[in-house]
Amino acid sequence: MRADRLLSILLLLQSRRRLTARELAEQLEVSERTIHRDMEALSATGVPVVAERGSGGGWSLLGDYRTNLTGLKEAEIQALFLTRTPRLLADLGLDKASDAALLKLSASLPTVFRDNAEYARQRIYVDVTGWNAVEETAPNLHTLQEAIWQERQLRFTYQRHGCDDIERLVDPLGLVAKGSVWYLVAVCEGEVRSYRVSRIRDVNMTGEACIRPAGFDLAAFWEQSSAQFKATLPRYSATVRVHPDIFPRLRYAGRFARIEQVNESPDAAGWIKVWLRFDTEEMACEYVLSFGARMEVLEPPALCEQVIHLAESVVMFYAGKNSIPPSAT
Repeated sequence: MRADRLLSILLLLQSRRRLTARELAEQLEVSERTIHRDMEALSATGVPVVAERGSGGGWSLLGDYRTNLTGLKEAEIQALFLTRTPRLLADLGLDKASDAALLKLSASLPTVFRDNAEYARQRIYVDVTGWNAVEETAPNLHTLQEAIWQERQLRFTYQRHGCDDIERLVDPLGLVAKGSVWYLVAVCEGEVRSYRVSRIRDVNMTGEACIRPAGFDLAAFWEQSSAQFKATLPRYSATVRVHPDIFPRLRYAGRFARIEQVNESPDAAGWIKVWLRFDTEEMACEYVLSFGARMEVLEPPALCEQVIHLAESVVMFYAGKNSIPPSAT
């Protein structure tokens, strides 16, 4: 709705100081022509919006104009209360501040909105950790956070997996929480890199100011970096036939197996063809064997041979165990 968009423009200009028509259009997913019409509408209502031309120009609010109007809707208020992550806030030392902020927000809301926010909070809880998440300690997190706020260089020792420790001098750019694991994003030797915070030791904040790349966007970098990381992961594909009784369990049976495609039409025996992806052949072999005679390998032939070989070795192992006389154990 246009009224919502006008309010969004007002709040964006109030928080960002100055934005171009293109930036506003991209943020609100409308055309630049629509933004210009909205500016005319705001001006007609008495809102002092001004446009500056040339490099560094854009739309802004005249002087110290401010509005106390937030325009928070019921769903927006519920989102604020539901997206709180206590564990991550505690890591940053912001859990108490978050409690105080939500308390103030709740006290300022109309009774009906306050009741609705509490109603949602008691019925939906967001847990950012997984079942297999490993709890990591990050004793240097506060020092890293302080260096980021003050824009100061950091010197630390980094424990590389399977390699010797290495000294690093970096320009810190931001912190990212992946589940319950923290990462430091920083510039090192002219390249933006990620460091697992739990592996960072002997941290010292220098007196040198860090240099932040122009236009750097932390969220955009992390999304691109994550996509590149996933693309370089080991890949082993396999095609199998699955008994209908175990098909519903496939998505939960092994965290290293990823379903890429399913043939929705069962064969004459009712079995279902599934295309799977693993990191290695060994993982695929162990996964297939865990279902016994209710999963058949179709491709590749080498995996079928490996499954047979492993199954035979298991039978021989237990057959040997059973051949030992009871008195000998």
